[in-house]
Amino acid sequence: MNLDKAKQTFFNEAQELLEAMEAALLAGEEQEDQGEAVNAMFRTVHTIKGSAGLFGLDAVVRFAHSVESVLDRVRGHQVPLSSELITLLFQCHDHLIQVLDDLQGELPESPETQQSGARILASLLPYQNNPVATPAPGALAVQPVTAHPVGSGPANPWHLSLRFGPDVFRNGMDPLSFLRYLGTLGSILHLTPLLGNLPEGDGYDPETCYLGLELDLDSQADQKTLEEVFEFVREDSRILIIPPHSKTEDFLALLKDLPEGERYLGEILVAGGQLTSQELEEALRTQKDESYEDGKVQSRLLGSILIQEHGMAPPVVAAALDKQKKAKERQAQEQKVIKVSAEKLDRLVDLVGELVIAGATAHAQAAEVKAGRAQADNLLEATTTLNKLVEEIRDNALSLRMVQIGETFSRFRRIVRDVSQELGKAIELEIHGGETELDKSIVEKLSDPLMHIVRNSIDHGIEALDQRRARGKPESGTLSLSASHESGTIIIEVSDDGGGLNRERIYAKAVERGIIQPGASLSDQEITNLIFEPGFSTATAVSNLSGRGVGMDVVRRNIDELRGSIEVETEEGLGTTLRIRLPLTLAIIDGFRVGVGGVSYVVPLDLVIECLDLAPFLESEENHLVNLRGEVLPFLRLREVFQIPGPLPARERVVVIQYGDTRAGIVVDRLMGEFQTVIKPLGKLFRGARGIGGSTILGSGEVALILDAAQLVQLATERPIRPGSLSTLQ
Repeated sequence: MNLDKAKQTFFNEAQELLEAMEAALLAGEEQEDQGEAVNAMFRTVHTIKGSAGLFGLDAVVRFAHSVESVLDRVRGHQVPLSSELITLLFQCHDHLIQVLDDLQGELPESPETQQSGARILASLLPYQNNPVATPAPGALAVQPVTAHPVGSGPANPWHLSLRFGPDVFRNGMDPLSFLRYLGTLGSILHLTPLLGNLPEGDGYDPETCYLGLELDLDSQADQKTLEEVFEFVREDSRILIIPPHSKTEDFLALLKDLPEGERYLGEILVAGGQLTSQELEEALRTQKDESYEDGKVQSRLLGSILIQEHGMAPPVVAAALDKQKKAKERQAQEQKVIKVSAEKLDRLVDLVGELVIAGATAHAQAAEVKAGRAQADNLLEATTTLNKLVEEIRDNALSLRMVQIGETFSRFRRIVRDVSQELGKAIELEIHGGETELDKSIVEKLSDPLMHIVRNSIDHGIEALDQRRARGKPESGTLSLSASHESGTIIIEVSDDGGGLNRERIYAKAVERGIIQPGASLSDQEITNLIFEPGFSTATAVSNLSGRGVGMDVVRRNIDELRGSIEVETEEGLGTTLRIRLPLTLAIIDGFRVGVGGVSYVVPLDLVIECLDLAPFLESEENHLVNLRGEVLPFLRLREVFQIPGPLPARERVVVIQYGDTRAGIVVDRLMGEFQTVIKPLGKLFRGARGIGGSTILGSGEVALILDAAQLVQLATERPIRPGSLSTLQ
């Protein structure tokens, strides 16, 4: 097993666990019954601590152990889960994220992170039972083993007899990590390594574990806690834990149960105080131990190495780790993982099987047609079946990338909590449509724009407590996040019941900053859209959250990159809603192909309402309007927008599209039918072109441009199109 991949898996799982911990903390703060939330937090920290110990991540183990101790007392109703403790646990959560991020990037723990961790641990001490001093950063949790005279330690420590399985190293485990972890639970009094089955010569494999350990542990932990230490190796290893105050018969049974020589193991138990010399001699009186001397020599050799290394790392561990390090350079890489249901994967496998059969059928039919033994109709039918299966596989494959947006929405609970506390506001977060699915790549890129919008809504939108009282509003403000599907797009709304946007103030600030000229005539919507201009801000003071003139222009730029649009609805004194429209996917869409001159364009099929001839419905050529059964719609000619030369066709066609609540017509020369479109991004030279959302490759090898319907609808409704008006799109 590749240790780098195993560690990366740990980092990914730790991130998911910490997200679950954050959700549990928020639930514990909101719910009266905190039992399940506390248990979830405890399980999270316990799992991270155990997994981190396997990879020798001592900083994580030490810190998580202290947090776990506090949560264990909360779970046992010895400490209440107060608001102050929840705030402190949030700090613990954030610190673990920072430490794990540094470790994943192979960065040394910064002094700031160390100081932050020390402050948090000091704050945890009052909540801990019998707190102990925290080891200094970088110190080993287990100190080098030294000899103890018989009887010098506790009278009845735990005795652990460990025989690790041969595949422990291959599975990414390190016996040293278990010793480190045991050191956080108590003190290791006696440690004797065993290599009774170590082969000689060519039979030795550095990736095979031959190690066994006999050790005494002074600890207040219970048996379940000690058993959980070895949870990840229990299936392949031989783990025996003998509690304090056990009977002599239990230790004598141990001698008979293990492969090493009974005399040698017996002397280990005598040294630890579990047996007396008389009891050992009585048990061995009638038996001979042939392996005693060999085992003793091997153990002395290994024991000296363990102590010299100050970490008790057996040479086989060092050899395995060294081999793995040389085989591959350690690289901190972000692994993007999507959880997929088994049902979807099974369906995809079934479709691929059908596709293979259909492909073989089409090939056979083509051979028959070529030989003149079959009609072309049979081949056409086979290729039709093949195309249908390709479409089904496409849809199924795209569904694998679809994730629910509710997970992203839920992350803002913490942000709303922290920011509202910082500003002294009471704010409730409502989430609607969390089950709505969209492409994971879009979700990832949507996080930052939503962050800006949410923070602005909290800071600028929702008023202070005294203002809400003066306006007769509830003291607690409401911030709403919702998602829904509409005509092949996803709509995300961020709404607040705050004070709304003051258009007069926005206009005055735009004039002051030179964004518009004094006396400029703008509609209400145009004034509202000024908030997306670079550097625009109406904040009277700079705070940690806003007032620096950055944010909303970044939001619009990021939304544009996702081929989406953003609009604002606001009513002064009542609140504001920002509505984002996005495509469901950035990969493949169903398109409708049209032609102008010798150029092909693709319109997203989900936005197409109908197609018709222009002449019978033309209302006003000058104003670019058509009369569609009593509804007057604006239209634009692609020939004029993109300055395509050539004579007009005898019959011009209108493609009626709808984006949001707005309809418009696009006049083209030819209608060329539906087309499965694989979206390709535009090159750097064309990224600034408006009205174009991407490109695709046709079956002939030609390039077709994908139209940005949102921008074309906006242009059609704003003003008549004149020749060469492409400049208005730039």
